[in-house]
Amino acid sequence: MLQLNKIHHIAIICSNYDISKRFYTEILGFKIISEVYRKERDSYKLDLSLNGTYCIELFSFPNPPQRVSQPEACGLRHLAFEVDAVEFTRDFLISNNIPCEIIRTDEFTNKRFFFISDPDNLPIEFYEKE
Repeated sequence: MLQLNKIHHIAIICSNYDISKRFYTEILGFKIISEVYRKERDSYKLDLSLNGTYCIELFSFPNPPQRVSQPEACGLRHLAFEVDAVEFTRDFLISNNIPCEIIRTDEFTNKRFFFISDPDNLPIEFYEKE
């Protein structure tokens, strides 16, 4: 059987590089590992880490096609982050003008969670620590 070790990274193509870079670094707190402009592609590639672990590649491309991104659409459902304090996280995001859904409770785990959308409408979930 195939042996996978872990998820290496998540790649996100954004429509507005500066807005998405600010969102992921200044709002969500990812740290920049490296940032490269690839002239031949007219594209930025931003490598981001969370708590010292490389996990997101943020790309810009000229005129990327739109994709359906609602949580119930076929394909990537959402990106989820574990948080210690759901209310604090939601309050912080709201204070930074990020619209947040209401806090819900998972009927199977009894853990609380809520959703936001990134600048390109990618659903992001914040889930209470296990």
